[in-house]
Amino acid sequence: MAKSEFEEVTQKTIRNGGILTKLYFDMQSEKEEELQPLMTDLINNRLLKAPGVVYCFGSIEKPMKLDDIYSTSAIVTALFKDLGAAVNVVFNFAPAGIEVIEPEGHYTMKISDLNGVLVSLSDISAEYSKYILTRVLSKEDLEKVNSTLKARSELGKKMLEGGSKPGS
Repeated sequence: MAKSEFEEVTQKTIRNGGILTKLYFDMQSEKEEELQPLMTDLINNRLLKAPGVVYCFGSIEKPMKLDDIYSTSAIVTALFKDLGAAVNVVFNFAPAGIEVIEPEGHYTMKISDLNGVLVSLSDISAEYSKYILTRVLSKEDLEKVNSTLKARSELGKKMLEGGSKPGS
């Protein structure tokens, strides 16, 4: 993509609710030779293919030895189609830091988009809770939790689809 095309895609996406960020990642391993391929895979195969990522590219630092492990870091520039896509990546890939580059000043979004982001956050939180609970609950207790989570998810989807508001 030529620089002018790149800038055009960036500005068009930001005008339509996109967010340009810098993501900061770190990674450690006992094997120095594993780090750069793993970080490259994270950027080129996982982040780039995440839903709502328009583009991403990054620079990876040469691994350095810290006591008995090696460590590397990467700075990744990522353009997201909207806040929901950015939230999804932050939850699923846990960067050490994130910096919003554009838009500057304020970010405005439609209430329907905000509702979608909040439901996604709730779903992600429920999935992580479920993951943790599967490690500590008995089979019977886990089945109760799964049933409750499924019902909760279905209710949230119906409310979004029907435009229902709690209490109406």
